[in-house]
Amino acid sequence: MAKASPSFVCQNCGATYNRWQGKCESCGEWNTLVEEAGDSAVPVSIRAKRRGRPFKLESLAGKSVDAPRLPSGMAELDRVTGGGFVRGSVLLVGGDPGIGKSTLLTQATSLMARSGHRAVYISGEEAVAQVRLRAERLGLASAPVELAAETSVEDIIATLSEGATPRLIVIDSIQTMWTDTVESAPGTVTQVRASAQALIRFAKKSGAAIILVGHVTKDGQIAGPRVVEHMVDAVLSFEGEGSQQFRILRAVKNRFGPTDEIGVFEMTGLGLREVANPSELFLSERDLGSPGTAVFAGIEGTRPVLVELQALVAPTTLGTPRRAVVGWDSARLSMVLAVLEAHCGVKLSGYDVYFNVAGGLRINEPAADLAAAAALVSSLANSPLPTDAVYFGEISLSGAVRPVAQTAARLKEAAKLGFARAILPETARGDAPSDAGMALQTVGGLTSLVADIAARGTPRPAGRDSSSSEKNATPARFRRQEG
Repeated sequence: MAKASPSFVCQNCGATYNRWQGKCESCGEWNTLVEEAGDSAVPVSIRAKRRGRPFKLESLAGKSVDAPRLPSGMAELDRVTGGGFVRGSVLLVGGDPGIGKSTLLTQATSLMARSGHRAVYISGEEAVAQVRLRAERLGLASAPVELAAETSVEDIIATLSEGATPRLIVIDSIQTMWTDTVESAPGTVTQVRASAQALIRFAKKSGAAIILVGHVTKDGQIAGPRVVEHMVDAVLSFEGEGSQQFRILRAVKNRFGPTDEIGVFEMTGLGLREVANPSELFLSERDLGSPGTAVFAGIEGTRPVLVELQALVAPTTLGTPRRAVVGWDSARLSMVLAVLEAHCGVKLSGYDVYFNVAGGLRINEPAADLAAAAALVSSLANSPLPTDAVYFGEISLSGAVRPVAQTAARLKEAAKLGFARAILPETARGDAPSDAGMALQTVGGLTSLVADIAARGTPRPAGRDSSSSEKNATPARFRRQEG
């Protein structure tokens, strides 16, 4: 029998090499190769050959049955998962350290246990006493949740196989699990992959829903091999800023539900509180009457969400102006700036641009183009936008404003929150409901919107250096005509 040969496995992508090297050729990361024990090099010719077993083939035609779901008791969590947990499904939840993953799952298991279902919480990072302290702080110490501090996958599966099958199992976290089938250290790519495969096999066989908690890398990606994300049924991302009390649960992958829904939570002293109307939360601290702020009527899945977009355009002292973006696609902002300069005469090449989505929400849809352009021009022209107006529309490279989907839902949400007018694409007027009760201002091209905002602007006061202030002054087309 041949001697087992070691292999070097990339801890970022899972690529395998015969010798160590500084850079992984698969993903391009440096110093990520770790030596792991390889399998026995047994020639294929002398391996025991097993004859294949024929299986039955099915046709496409047939009766389809919806997957039975078990509600978690948290409406926001059920919204993201598609209505609850599916029997035998495996979910992977990732997020930054301290964002609230353990708090969220402790609340979910407690609600499941109080509703009469068997819920098990297995921690590989904390002791049982630490989990109990968290439950006491959240007021959930009386919930009949079964706890354990264990990292051996074989021991976990043997314990869970006894008695009634648990309806919900939480593994916190998958990076701490290890199995006897491989010889690598816990946390390595091989151990994470083998442990996840064993737990997924148990879930499919027993019908229990399993939630795996995963660590994230410095760029926000779930740590470990990407193959684990392909193995599980759903991947949920728990997002939020440490300085903000808002938390966003977003579905990245979901085999049994939508991938564009979000759940909004607020971190309080008693744990995570569900936010039924996130628009009121995101707009609760608006700075009314300030230039550079616009309210965007967006859609997250099936839910309309109103959020404030903030822009600051300031003269630059650098050779290359800064472009800082938080909560929006930086490439999308560069496109909007190019359209403003090419078709609307807004010269932004000598200005730093800072753009922010208030509340910690991240916007992905192109319907925010019109609101972003309005906020940018408002800051440049020192022209406050109407406080009772919302904006939405996609901007094309020619400067035209294109229609977006679900216009009626956006307008109804804006009217419910007290907004009186909406600036929207010209072709979307027919989609607006007649009972919205809002004044609609349609925009066919971006030039007309820029001219309207600039006409209400006031020039900024001149600085100490007259030459520099003249160089960075507000463009003449944005100055109010006097006399």
